[in-house]
Amino acid sequence: MFAVIKAQGKQFKVAQGDELTIDRLPGDEGASVSLGEVLMLVDGATTKVGTPVISGAKVQAEIVSHSRGDKIKVFKKRRRKNFHRTRGHRQDLTTVKITSITA
Repeated sequence: MFAVIKAQGKQFKVAQGDELTIDRLPGDEGASVSLGEVLMLVDGATTKVGTPVISGAKVQAEIVSHSRGDKIKVFKKRRRKNFHRTRGHRQDLTTVKITSITA
């Protein structure tokens, strides 16, 4: 059984026991959270597709850890204008483990 969910503006294909890294979620490590909207649910030969979501379907997950992503550098330059700026960014991330998928 797997599901396609929409969490924080992105879509993920998840199954029970999967770990995935998404943008930071509020909550402590070990806390249980309900993830986003369920868009599609596949259970063997049975497939349910939502319009746009499946009512009553839930995906429960447990927060494993909070971390930060790799640093990216943003460099802006305008030639012949003596202008250049360097900025950095690190995204806050949460690793979650899917505990259950219910229809």
